[in-house]
Amino acid sequence: MNRDHLRDLGATVAAALLVAAAALVGTAIERDHGTLRVNWPPLLATWQPHVGPGTPAAIVVAVAVVAYGPAVAARLRWRTLLWTTWGAATAWICSLALVDGWQRGIAGRLTTRHEYLRVIDRFQDIPATLRDFTHHILLQSPDNWPAHVAGHPPAAPLTFVLLDRVGLGGGGWAGVWCITVGGSACAAVLVAVRALVGEDHARRAAPFLATAPAAVWTGTSADGYFAAVAAWTIAFLALAVTGHRPRLAGCAAGLLFGLTCYLSYGLTLFAVIGAAVLLLGGPRRLRPLPYVVAGAAVVPLAFTLAGFDWWEAYRLLVDRYHQGAGGVRPYGYWVWANLACTVLIVGPATVAALRRAGGAFPRSRARLVDVRGASPDSRLALLVAAAFVALLIADLSGMSKAETERIWLPFAQWLLAACALLPRPRPWLAAQAVLALLLNHLLLTGW
Repeated sequence: MNRDHLRDLGATVAAALLVAAAALVGTAIERDHGTLRVNWPPLLATWQPHVGPGTPAAIVVAVAVVAYGPAVAARLRWRTLLWTTWGAATAWICSLALVDGWQRGIAGRLTTRHEYLRVIDRFQDIPATLRDFTHHILLQSPDNWPAHVAGHPPAAPLTFVLLDRVGLGGGGWAGVWCITVGGSACAAVLVAVRALVGEDHARRAAPFLATAPAAVWTGTSADGYFAAVAAWTIAFLALAVTGHRPRLAGCAAGLLFGLTCYLSYGLTLFAVIGAAVLLLGGPRRLRPLPYVVAGAAVVPLAFTLAGFDWWEAYRLLVDRYHQGAGGVRPYGYWVWANLACTVLIVGPATVAALRRAGGAFPRSRARLVDVRGASPDSRLALLVAAAFVALLIADLSGMSKAETERIWLPFAQWLLAACALLPRPRPWLAAQAVLALLLNHLLLTGW
């Protein structure tokens, strides 16, 4: 075993120790003070070993991807690979969700008292509801919104309102929407990596994106849907700056970024990843920017004209956050325990790959400013680093204390791309799949 492999193992052991420390320290804090507001720190989950109807399918998907994923990803035509990866990811997400059964695993997730489907009837008059939205964010306000509705801009609940309007109402359709759209995030990452880094790296990353441990939460919360919208924002921006229909792709990137910001306040941090994409772009990388800006203005302008004030809503959300569990959960614990949650959603392979990405990161200032001539490994390292920086900003902000196993799914997709740097994929793929299966079968997750 060479030094690189030993260092990979050392990184994974250190990450495992971080998770163990978060579990032990968190258990003690919750037992003595009850301030973490989670039953199985650092995750919002309960210890409950179980199997379900999705168990056989999840095992089959895992075995198939571990055994054949790298070889198939190397051989398929590019467009076929995108569809295949999306299909494999959707099968993986769906089978893991069905371990908890149809009702609890899919249909009932978005109908709980904190979730979006509880407010469908309050959007009978959509313009009036948008004008009145900020008046119901604070806990002391009349008819205050449930936690997740108050915690997000109105494009999040409005998505499920519109699904209901077109005849796809109820938790089942909402769950299918989140699983299907959420599964497409991996294809978006592949498109971006191919455009910015190279097709070989995209192909090597594909099996890891298809069977990530993050799938445990992608199919059980709306954050998987948010992750996909954010991922396609970066994918279209990558196509625009590398000369692939820059006007159309630039407009699409801007439009989706605007939507992303109105799905989740925290996903404005995807601007950091967007900045890395501009650095990685071709010689005409700035030409699509007017189209990106024009597209980005559409969704904010529409909501503003409808009477929704994003900045006022965010200000009120900060107050609401500190009125609830966010005001009780200790920052000193979660600022590092959140990173333990991240280890669990990206898996040991990503930890090892991030170590390798650190070694490949451009060292000189000149190379960092102009990375067009850098190696593919260095270019991928810069893209992954941008996602990690965005995640760290979210962590240090104090607005992501706990539940980051679902909240940080959008950032996790881009960390997983680093797995293209691993030279022996199958053992690492097996480790990823085993972790996901253990998490889903030993714990009853809160999402």
